[in-house]
Formats: sequence, C-alpha cells, structure tokens
Amino acid sequence: MAAGFSDLTPGTEIIVLTWLHHADRDVLRVHPRGDVRNPETGVFSTRSPDRPNPVGLHLVTVIDTAPGRIRVRPLEAVDGTPVIDIKPVLRAGERRY
Repeated sequence: MAAGFSDLTPGTEIIVLTWLHHADRDVLRVHPRGDVRNPETGVFSTRSPDRPNPVGLHLVTVIDTAPGRIRVRPLEAVDGTPVIDIKPVLRAGERRY
C-alpha cells in the first residue's frame, strides 16, 4: 500500500474510511454519546459506531509519513480499527484522477 500513499505530505487533508469492527450491527436507535440523559435517536442522525453498515468517515490531516506509515490527526477510532480506504479532500474546482 505504501506506493499508493507515497505522495501524501504533512498538512494534506484526507478522508479515512474505516470499518468499525466492534460495532453492533443490529442497533437502529441509540442515546447519543452513550449518555442515557440524551433522548434515544436514530443512528443515522448520530455519530454512533453502532449501525447496520459500520463504516467510519474521518476527516484528518497528515502529520507525518514514514515507510509504510501515515500519522494523522485527529482520528476518532479505537486502536486496531481496519482502514478500508483513503481519499484526498478536494476543494471546489480541484481535480485529481
């Protein structure tokens, strides 16, 4: 995979897609942030990892790269969460293909 991200440099904004492997895929309603004081809400209007298709979407900035590694910040995921794709952030009128 290193050849695929060799052009990423510190300061580059990317979108990291993850598979939220600890998610409960049968949940459709949650208390946001796991706080029972919050009213129960449908998962598609929350950032709950518990959802039928547990794909995480993370807007991050590249902090550093090393052979075979990319350091980013901020990333809201538990250690060991599988990364399923990385996409560049494109601004209006920008093209990369």
